[in-house]
Amino acid sequence: MTTLRVKPGQRFTLQDWHTNSHLISANAECRRSASHQVRQEARALRNETNNQTKWDEHDNQTRLAERISSVNRWKETLDKCLADIDVEIDALAKVKEAAERALQAKNLHLDVSIECLTLRESRRAIDVVRDYVEEELHTEVKMIDKAKRVLQQRVNEAFKQLCLLKEARQQLNRDHQHKVEALEIDRMCLSLNVNSPNISFKVNPTRVPDGSTALHQWEQNSQCNKDRAEAEMKASAGLREATATAIAQIDNELEAQRVATEFALRKRIKDLERAYDELKWQEQNTLEEIAEMEEDIRRLEEDLRGKIQDLKVAHTRLETRMCRPSVELCRDQAQYGLTHEVYQLEETIRELRQKLAESQTALDALYRQLHRIQTDIGYKSSSLMLDNKCLDSRRKLVVPAKKFLPAVDTLNPTMNHPPFPPRSGQLEL
Repeated sequence: MTTLRVKPGQRFTLQDWHTNSHLISANAECRRSASHQVRQEARALRNETNNQTKWDEHDNQTRLAERISSVNRWKETLDKCLADIDVEIDALAKVKEAAERALQAKNLHLDVSIECLTLRESRRAIDVVRDYVEEELHTEVKMIDKAKRVLQQRVNEAFKQLCLLKEARQQLNRDHQHKVEALEIDRMCLSLNVNSPNISFKVNPTRVPDGSTALHQWEQNSQCNKDRAEAEMKASAGLREATATAIAQIDNELEAQRVATEFALRKRIKDLERAYDELKWQEQNTLEEIAEMEEDIRRLEEDLRGKIQDLKVAHTRLETRMCRPSVELCRDQAQYGLTHEVYQLEETIRELRQKLAESQTALDALYRQLHRIQTDIGYKSSSLMLDNKCLDSRRKLVVPAKKFLPAVDTLNPTMNHPPFPPRSGQLEL
């Protein structure tokens, strides 16, 4: 009969078996309890972290929205400021152009005044007088020079102010562009969520980038740009007002001076016309007196020739009576009468010759005076023509240049003088 062979090994008791079973059950309970605790803590953590994440995300969404609103307000402020500064730049540019046009117009005023002074330098002899017209013209030239200096200063100030305005506008525009870019970035950040594409982990996203500024610095920068732009606009408005006032004042002063100069010119022309008429009247009277004097001289010469003939007759009679014979050669009444007649005729001839010489001297004086009158008439005619040319030239100050056809040869003003009048002729203007 075969014997049952038993595998050798450790043998546990029933008590060990029960103990092991209780130990396994206890450990299972412990592990389940621990797992339940972990699960409860995990659920609480999940709820807490979910709530915290949602609240953080909500708060950051709100902060981003507020930041977008704040940047947008500044952007709108800068938009308005940019629009205002553009309007101010255009307005100042127009005022600057007006000042430049006024400055350019003063060149015409100056040219006309200098032309008038140059024309009046062609006056001759006694008519070269420093009269009130010349004083007004010199005053006008000084006023125009002063006005040009003032206008040039205003143009320079406007140019500098335009540069400052454009510089302020450039700063505003740069700040505006930065805010537009920041708005786009913040709006894109506001629109991101877990389902957005192109979200990923970044390397050290919490670092502080170089050039970062604090919130008060950001606000202070925009406020400074806005304040500077407003200050420049205020200065520009004051400069525009001052420039417009200066242009109006200069135009009024120059217009008043132009009226005064032209009034003086017209008054001088009237004086010249009166002097010319007086000279023409004197010339006419002198010519009449010369004609009468020549007639009287002719009659004196005829009388003198007649008296000479009479003297010859008396001499002949006396000489013939010297031939009487002997006692007939007596000094009778006829002899005394003829002798007295000779003396009387000789005295008469002497007086006639003296009067003829005086008359000839008076006639020569009349001719000299006539020449002086006619020469002065020529001077007055030339001066009258020059002053009329000045008056015509000044029409360019009130008539548009393209519509004004100058009647004066301004390039050669001294070549058109009338010739000197003839000695015995009558001058015509």
